[in-house]
Amino acid sequence: MRLLAKTCFLVIILGLKAYAGGDKPEVAYRTETLVITRLAENVYEHTSFLNTRTFGKVPCNGMVITAGKEAVVFDTPADDPTSAELIAWISSDVPRIIKAVVATHFHEDCVGGLREFRKHSIPSHASFGTIKLTKAAGFPVPDKGFREALALGVGDKKVEVRFFGEGHTRDNVVGYYPDEKVLFGGCLIKELNAGKGNLADANVKAWAETVRKVKAAYPDVKVVIPGHGKTGDKSLLDYTIGLFSGE
Repeated sequence: MRLLAKTCFLVIILGLKAYAGGDKPEVAYRTETLVITRLAENVYEHTSFLNTRTFGKVPCNGMVITAGKEAVVFDTPADDPTSAELIAWISSDVPRIIKAVVATHFHEDCVGGLREFRKHSIPSHASFGTIKLTKAAGFPVPDKGFREALALGVGDKKVEVRFFGEGHTRDNVVGYYPDEKVLFGGCLIKELNAGKGNLADANVKAWAETVRKVKAAYPDVKVVIPGHGKTGDKSLLDYTIGLFSGE
């Protein structure tokens, strides 16, 4: 009996570690246009698809944080119909009230569905830099601006948004959920073995140092979500730093 009890305890602990580390993420929802993956107890990754001239059909990641009866979304899906799909899933399947959506930079893979969020009276947040750049690019413009940092309440928890410096774009910010140590790096962070990607609006000389600042600010991070590709751990930060070091 003692051996059986110890074995069961070990299985439970290993299972919890695998779940927290995202070894086998649970796909909560899947269609041809949207995939929602549970990465932690209250954290989901949403993945939609953007057709581009240079890179073809690109999977684009965002994040959903839930707590109590509320949710906060990071980056919209690539278009309005897919954003409607995400909003419907959060509102009915989870279900939660969406308190806010945060755009982490001005590109279409972050703001392409803002009109749909606005249709549902969901306030959108972005840095003042992002607001300025979306206006210049002719993309949907977020409602509310902030300078260097923003704290948003979700249920009885907090999620942080911070600007650490330039990289993929001049305005890229990251989101961090301290309660479960999950970082949404957006397009500032690369998946393992990725190339440098779209550098049209990048500051490649500043990129590595910006990610070093992110790594120093969140030394206990467990899960890191890149803007494109496979989610991982803090090794994604080191990979991105190495990719752009020496530029």
